Amino acid sequence: MYRERRLSEKLQKMVAAFPITVLSGARQVGKTTLLRHLFPKFDYFVFDPAIDLENARKEPDLFLRNHPAPLILDEIQYAPELAASLKRRVDATGAQAGQYVVTGSQQWQVMRSLAESLAGRAVFLDLEGFALAEAANLARNPGWLSRWLESPEELVRSTVTTNNAFTGPLWEWLWRGSLPGVQEIPVDLVPEFWMSYQRTYIERDARLAGDVHDWQHFGQFIRLVSALTAQEINYSELGREIGMTPQTARRWLAVLAGTFQWFEIPSFSGNAIKRVSGKPKGHLADTGLVCHLAQLSTPRALGGHPLLGAIFETAMVHEVRKQNACLPGKASFSHWRSAGGAEVDLILERDGRIIPFEIKMTAHPTRRDASSLLAFRKSYPDRSIAKAAVLCATERPFWITDDVAALPWNLL
Repeated sequence: MYRERRLSEKLQKMVAAFPITVLSGARQVGKTTLLRHLFPKFDYFVFDPAIDLENARKEPDLFLRNHPAPLILDEIQYAPELAASLKRRVDATGAQAGQYVVTGSQQWQVMRSLAESLAGRAVFLDLEGFALAEAANLARNPGWLSRWLESPEELVRSTVTTNNAFTGPLWEWLWRGSLPGVQEIPVDLVPEFWMSYQRTYIERDARLAGDVHDWQHFGQFIRLVSALTAQEINYSELGREIGMTPQTARRWLAVLAGTFQWFEIPSFSGNAIKRVSGKPKGHLADTGLVCHLAQLSTPRALGGHPLLGAIFETAMVHEVRKQNACLPGKASFSHWRSAGGAEVDLILERDGRIIPFEIKMTAHPTRRDASSLLAFRKSYPDRSIAKAAVLCATERPFWITDDVAALPWNLL
């Protein structure tokens, strides 16, 4: 069953305005399904890492001549030679809009080559797993983030009476994850889905992306990184845990990031130099994979598990990222930790304003849960800091302090 995606309208506008649109994202986030649904009249071609289909790599110009636009080129990282040919074809047509839609599941050489070769001719968009609204088949819902940015008071006031929320169980949402393919299958088959996903990723994508040869060691590395989701990254400690150098740890994290399995949030500082040098916070791309790598066989196994708080934080960071991707002029992301140990999990910066969020796995947030948000505000009295929120497991939104609200995890 096809589920509408929140980025559909934005993607259609991009295709209508640019000669080439590049849609990137991890394997099985639904790139192909989305494109074939939105653009049924486009011809479609998918590339393979082992076979040079129709000599696309050997004769890229001839391939494009035989497959005229409009055309969807799926998994173009397996045919990087097409980048220069695409540029020539687009230039020959006067950069007419809507010629090619390109997908890729790696942010490596071919994507960089496309960005460099097609400057001014291509636009880029990342697709992730389902946001809560998509999982609820309410993709046209504007999302609570846009309403919070517009008027926090109105969001809290209106949500109390409308009960606009995702109705699925929290633990199952975390345990299943957000990939489209895992949403409808029976609970007892979810571990099999993630087992296949992990095996395919390690044995194919990681090998092709990062020249990884030691599968057992790389598998140990992924499990370790998964257990460190939502934590600051220390490359030296990360390498020591499984006997590798910090350089190898960095290289393998780059493989994970380059295949959309890992992303990092930089540290926030009022000083630009300190911001660059601070430790980033890392998150695995899907909580379903985190639960699989932690060998959690059922949603119930999450109860009381040491990773529950980190898994919840990763899920909520992803949800905010997915909603942010739909906004015009997307916000930038960071996190904050003071010398005294106060932490703010997620900070958005947009239109000159700072919007802080704390993420807590609690159903009854108190002023104590807002203490880091209050400390952050006091640390930067000269900055424009908007009202803050604690994203948590409460059933309804309410104000913890004058400037900090509690927002339910399942708010739509």
